[in-house]
Amino acid sequence: MTLFADLAVGLIALLHVYILVLEMFLWDKPAGLRAFAQTAERAAATKVLAANQGLYNGFLAAGLFWGLSQGAAGTSVKVFFLACVLVAGVYGGLSASRKIIFIQALPAALALLLIGLA
Repeated sequence: MTLFADLAVGLIALLHVYILVLEMFLWDKPAGLRAFAQTAERAAATKVLAANQGLYNGFLAAGLFWGLSQGAAGTSVKVFFLACVLVAGVYGGLSASRKIIFIQALPAALALLLIGLA
């Protein structure tokens, strides 16, 4: 069960690296415009804010990778950063777009469940 939990954590970390790339580097490019349903004008106006948001997603990914690198000793690190992802996902789902709940919060909740079962 630990393997499945770690795989889930790793996938969530990779997802947050992908979000970092979208928000920091592709926000006003076709991939970013599609991913966030933005117009070019709105993306241009919010590019700096998106880059800052992307950086925070990078910190979440870094924390999850750090927890994974610690093996069994990193369980509390993984739980902490997954809880951060969960809270951010719920907040984003309530304040920005409901799909964030399914893309970010639900996977974090499932990974926390897997860690609890491991």
